[in-house]
Amino acid sequence: MYMLLFALALSAIVTACGGASVGTAPSTSPTVAAVASANATPTIAPTATPRATPSPTPTPRPIGEMLTQIDQAKLDAHLQALTSFSSRWVTHPGHAKAQAYIKGELAKLDVKVESWKNVYQGMTLDNIFAFIDPASGAVGTTGWILVSAHYDSTANRTPGWRPAVDPAPGADDNATGTAGLLEIARILAADRTRVHSRIVLAFFDGEELFFKGSGAYMSSLTKPYPYKAAINLDMVGFNPITDRLDLLWYTNASAILRDRVLKANETYKIGVTPLNAQYAADGNTIMDAAPFGIAGIPSIAICQRYGENDATFPGNYTFHTVNDTPDKITNKRLWLKATKLTLAAALELADEPAQ
Repeated sequence: MYMLLFALALSAIVTACGGASVGTAPSTSPTVAAVASANATPTIAPTATPRATPSPTPTPRPIGEMLTQIDQAKLDAHLQALTSFSSRWVTHPGHAKAQAYIKGELAKLDVKVESWKNVYQGMTLDNIFAFIDPASGAVGTTGWILVSAHYDSTANRTPGWRPAVDPAPGADDNATGTAGLLEIARILAADRTRVHSRIVLAFFDGEELFFKGSGAYMSSLTKPYPYKAAINLDMVGFNPITDRLDLLWYTNASAILRDRVLKANETYKIGVTPLNAQYAADGNTIMDAAPFGIAGIPSIAICQRYGENDATFPGNYTFHTVNDTPDKITNKRLWLKATKLTLAAALELADEPAQ
């Protein structure tokens, strides 16, 4: 994530979306399977055939129980796959391989997948969306929850780095977040009993270009915005000292969401300590949540640390270098907790009536 001035983020919503869109915004329509036939032939002799007993509505599984389904082995497997492509920088051949991997993993699940593309300085960015719709099939036009992670990578802090040919493994930044989002997709696709509002899982492209993928997408939305909340997961696997995370929040509209995530950490005994709420007031705290937060949508980002090193964080000096490799993921427990916290917040938000 580039260390730029926060003021640039405000203009990014207007200018960062500079490429012409070559895709369409995610559909607001319910899936075809949700449309029941209205023309069924009536039974002529109802007394001749016993009425079928309606299937009982599944009992929603407790959120705490759903969090236990996150599989560390699956997180590891995704991270190994994503870093095996050498680089996920947009002009590197590994970028297309990463896209194919993400889409292939989502194709294994019962989810609708769409690409939303835009062009920035001649580079095509591909934002990949997976829709987790209510089991009832009823999808409102507002009240959605956006959960995101960027999958592109960079090694621009390595002297002489050549973007189109040199490695940028991006293990911590942000294969950890992408892997977490894939695990969340697996769990939600299998159990939607608590999903009453659409959840959109967004694998954003172009974050390392100063959130050009998420910024372009946000600029395509019109009021009333479909989203009631946006949660971003970015760099959550490094800290050899503590299980700390920063909880970044954007504008006063995000304060209630911030408090809700803080409470979820306690309610479900996730164990992030400390969970440091940090107001996104400068360039150190700008990530893919920023375009949505600046637009007034309650938004937070979960990351391991921004700002100066302290007694709870020694500093990750390999990010944005060719040395951001899987062996640098020093705290898999923290990575698991960050994924749990993200899933818990999304489930609480979705376990509310569709709007």
